[in-house]
Amino acid sequence: MDAPSPQLGKISKLPSYLSERYHGWRATDHQENKAWYRRLAEEGQRPRTMVISCSDSRVHVTNLFGAGPGEFFMHRNVANLIPPFEPDGQHHGTSACIEYAVTALKVSNLIVMGHSHCGGAAGCKEMCRGHAPELDVKESMLGRWLDVLRPGYERVKELDDPEELRVAMEKQTVVVSLENLMTFPFVHEALDNELLSIHGLYMDIGSGTLSQYEPETGEFTSI
Repeated sequence: MDAPSPQLGKISKLPSYLSERYHGWRATDHQENKAWYRRLAEEGQRPRTMVISCSDSRVHVTNLFGAGPGEFFMHRNVANLIPPFEPDGQHHGTSACIEYAVTALKVSNLIVMGHSHCGGAAGCKEMCRGHAPELDVKESMLGRWLDVLRPGYERVKELDDPEELRVAMEKQTVVVSLENLMTFPFVHEALDNELLSIHGLYMDIGSGTLSQYEPETGEFTSI
């Protein structure tokens, strides 16, 4: 085995407050549900639902739905985006998670959830307007990821009211992702065989309200 990179010497120990929280969890939740955790470990996971949500620290999907360990297969990224199906042999983390969830775990539901005050949606808007040149350079991994949302910006860019544009961009993270999700052949197959249902959700963090995308109208309606 090759020696580890010298750069790994810069890695630090876990902050003490996180270590203390871990020991608290181990002594309470894990101890009280030890049999369930052992069963999950030995029998594997069988989640019914996959959720693709934003990496934003304010978005806590398992808390929102009261889900425990083993219930949701989670994937989080900037602005909850799904890129188009691109089997080009490159690294595709989000697409790999979708493939695994649909073809291996055979989840019954796939949820894409956007949220209010999304920094990724705001960043895409600023980039598309030429106000964030640092995101437009080829070397910006964040900018190239937000390129996925450009079609959504083109749909709503004529909105004059800043607040209306903000919300519209945030909802486009869901709509664009749902459209791109439909380019995955194994997703189509699961839908055609009635083995999968797909849902688009939008959460307002401040009010705690949740709405769902209605493809017939193109609008989000309250749940």
